[in-house]
Amino acid sequence: MNKLWAAYRESETFAARVATLYGGAESVLASQKERYGKLVERFEKRFGEETGELCFFSAPGRTEIGGNHTDHNNGRVLAAAVDLDTIACVAKTDDGVIVVDSEGFPPITVKTDNLEIREADFGTTLALIRGTAGVMQQMGYQIGGFRATVSSSVLRGSGLSSSAAFEVLICAILDGLYNGFVIDAKTRAVIAQKVENVYFGKPCGLMDQMASSVGGMVTIDFATEDAQVEAIACDFASRGYALCVVNTGGNHGDLTDDYAAIRTEMEAVAAQFGKKVLREVPQHEVEEQIGKLRSAVGDRAVLRALHFYDENERVLEQVAAIKAGDLYKFFDAVKRSGDSSWKLLQNVYARPNEEQMAMGIELSRRFLGGDGAQRVHGGGFAGTIQAYVPMGRLKAYVALIESVFGPGSCTPLMIRPEGAVMMPMNQR
Repeated sequence: MNKLWAAYRESETFAARVATLYGGAESVLASQKERYGKLVERFEKRFGEETGELCFFSAPGRTEIGGNHTDHNNGRVLAAAVDLDTIACVAKTDDGVIVVDSEGFPPITVKTDNLEIREADFGTTLALIRGTAGVMQQMGYQIGGFRATVSSSVLRGSGLSSSAAFEVLICAILDGLYNGFVIDAKTRAVIAQKVENVYFGKPCGLMDQMASSVGGMVTIDFATEDAQVEAIACDFASRGYALCVVNTGGNHGDLTDDYAAIRTEMEAVAAQFGKKVLREVPQHEVEEQIGKLRSAVGDRAVLRALHFYDENERVLEQVAAIKAGDLYKFFDAVKRSGDSSWKLLQNVYARPNEEQMAMGIELSRRFLGGDGAQRVHGGGFAGTIQAYVPMGRLKAYVALIESVFGPGSCTPLMIRPEGAVMMPMNQR
C-alpha cells in the first residue's frame, strides 16, 4: 500500500472529509476507504509507484430540484449537489501531457501544446479534457501535465449529470495543481459550460456545472450574463424525508434532438417578439398573442413557453418555502412542476410504447398518497424521475420501485454541502 495513502486513510482529516461529502456513518467511512484505496492501487498499477505526492479531487453529481428546462432561456433554477461523485487520484508531471485513465474506458492522452478546437472531437471525453485545458489557458490560468485515475459513482443516464461532474473535476485538478486552487466556484462552472458548448459541441445551459461546482443547494437566476447564485440551507433527511432518483429504464440514445427541440421552440416563440430568449419577453405579451403564435410556431412551442413562465415562478415559490421551513408548500410546488413538465413541456414521453417514466411517476404518486412529492427529473424523455419519500416508508418504496423497474433502480441521495474539492494526502 502507498505509504502516503496508508497514513491519510486513517487520519482524522480523511474521516472528516468523508463525513462531509458522503455522510458520517461508520459503514460509509469503510466503503470510501475501500473506494479511494482502489483508485490509488489502480494508479500505481497503471503509472507505477509515485515517488512524489498524490492528491485526490472530487466533484459531485447534481439533482435538479426545480426549473425544468428553464436555464437555456435565461430562467431560474433550483439544484443541489449530491453524494454521488467523480473522484480522481492525481500526480503532477512536468512533461505537459495529461493522461486520464477512467475506470471502464481506454486511457486518454492530451498534449497541452496544442489545444485548438477540433470538430472531429465533438461529443468525446477527449474534447472535455482538451477543452478544459484550452479554456483555462485562454483565461490566463496556468495549466500543465498530470496523470490521473478516475472513478465515478454518478449514475450514467440518471439525470445526475456525470458529464458536468467530470468537466468540473478536470478544471479543479488543473487549478489545484497549477494555480493553488484559487478559481472560485462560479468561474469554474463557467469554464466547464464553455468547454461543453465550444469543444464538446453541446449547447447546454449552466445549471449542471454550477450545482456541481458550488455544492449544497443553490438557486440560480440566469437573467443576466453574470448569473446570480444563492446558496440555500436545506436538509430533507433532518425533516424526515429521503430524496430519491428512480431509473425507470428506456432508451437514452438519439434523444439529442428531443432535448434541443425544447430550447429551439422556446426561442422560436421569443423570436416572434424580436427577442432571443423567453426571459426577455413579458409573459402577458405571449398570452395576448397565443392565436398568432399558434399559426407561426405551433401549439407545442406555445405550450412549452407557458411552461417556462410558470416554472420560473415556481422556483421562487420553492425557494421561499424552503427558507420558511414549509415542506408542504415545497412539495406542492414540486408536484405542480412535474405536472407542467408532463402536460405543457411534454418531456415525459419520447417514443411510442415507451411510457416507463409516466409509470414511475404514477406509481410514486399512488404510493405517497400526498405525503411527499414526485416529478420528472432532469432532461426527461427517458430514464429518471425524482421522489421525496417519508423515511419511515423508504424501505417499502424502494421495494415497490425495484419490483417494477429492477434491482438498483431506486437511489436515495444526500445533498452534499460542498462542490468540487481538493484533498492533498499530506494533510493529517
